[in-house]
Amino acid sequence: MNHVVERPLPVPDAATEPYWAAARAHRLVMPRCLECDHFHFYPRTLCPQCGSARLEWSACTGNGEVYSFTVVHRAPSPAFAPDVPYVVATVALDEGPHLMTNLVNCAPATVAIGLPVRVVFRRASDEITLPMFEPRSEDA
Repeated sequence: MNHVVERPLPVPDAATEPYWAAARAHRLVMPRCLECDHFHFYPRTLCPQCGSARLEWSACTGNGEVYSFTVVHRAPSPAFAPDVPYVVATVALDEGPHLMTNLVNCAPATVAIGLPVRVVFRRASDEITLPMFEPRSEDA
């Protein structure tokens, strides 16, 4: 019997909807404190730096560097089997927050800590567009 295996997708809620709406428009946004200018991620009701509740969603450059990574050689479920090997990474954004994400458009053997990356977007469904990252040139 053949059946399609669906990948699990994020489920937006009131706290994260601005993030997912921006991603659908191919923009990367993060909560930013209006008191101390600190960007943070995941969304919270108070700034983790100064405790202020004065927060807004602000655009990020989408640039950063690989902070940590691993290469997945064994799919966690059949839905991911076509992608192995693939890179799961923590990217340190220029604005400060770290995101767990996938690195795409590169061979896993070329990935290194400190690799400059930029955001790209992949549509996963009508509601969800995922920010992923790819290597960027130093000139970008």
